[in-house]
This record gives sequence, C-alpha cells and structure tokens, in this order.
Amino acid sequence: MTRNLLLSSTCLLLTISFGLALGNLIAADESNGAEPGEKIATGTPQVAGAWTGDWGPYDPAQGKALDKEKCKQLDCQVVLENGIWQATFEGECGRPYKYTIKMEGREVDGTVLFKGTTDLGKKDGGVYDWVGRATEKEFAGFYTSSHHVGVFRLKRAE
Repeated sequence: MTRNLLLSSTCLLLTISFGLALGNLIAADESNGAEPGEKIATGTPQVAGAWTGDWGPYDPAQGKALDKEKCKQLDCQVVLENGIWQATFEGECGRPYKYTIKMEGREVDGTVLFKGTTDLGKKDGGVYDWVGRATEKEFAGFYTSSHHVGVFRLKRAE
C-alpha cells in the first residue's frame, strides 16, 4: 500500500512538473512575440562575403606586430555551403598563393566560432589547424602546423 502511494505521488509530481515546464516554454515564446512552438531567430551574424587584412607568424615570446613588408595583404572570400563555411584566402607572401579552407562554424552570442583542419601540401607547410571567430565587422583567427604558428586579422572589404 505504501509502495503504491509513493509511486502514485511520484507520477503526480512528474506530471505537474512537466505541465509547469511546458507552460513556461509557451509563455516564453509568447513574451518574445512568437507563436507557441515557433523558433526564435538567434541573430547569427552575416559573415559571408569579402574580407581583407593581414596575417603572419606569431611568437608570444617576442610579442611584436606582424611583418607587413613580407606579407602585405590577405584577401578572403567567405561562403556558407551546405552548413560548412568555406574561406578562400588569397595574397602574396614571397610568392602568390590561394587556399580554400573548409571550416565548421557555430554561433555563440552573436559571433561565429570556427575550427578546421586542412592540408596545404608539403611545399606550403603541410597540415594546418585553424580556429577563429567572426562578427559582422571582424574575422580573426589563429593557425598552427608542425612548423608554423600564426594569426590573421581581417575586416570587411570596402
């Protein structure tokens, strides 16, 4: 008898808790001007498009600015294809280069956080890992390989 009463009480509490949680979700949707069950836009920044800036090696021990004479300019075109971000970097650093990098991206608080790995070939340093962040005004990142560590800083191309 006590066991049945305990089981019945537990079921009743779970049902009430579920009902309250569902009611809170509906109220939250209505307070944001949305219909119940309608997804509310998160404000993912528009990061696709043209970017320009600079890049170069990073040495935390020296903490100095990028050498703009060696690697003068970096241009980048960002697109979103089938849920994967693709950035094509182009410029000159001793010789012309053009690399297309695929990166995973996720939106967090109005910023897209990126990560990816790509093989640029033995001549260009091999396998690189990339991490970065983009807002609607800034695209910055950090890259590493077995021989190189560096950063890039981009702003919207005019």
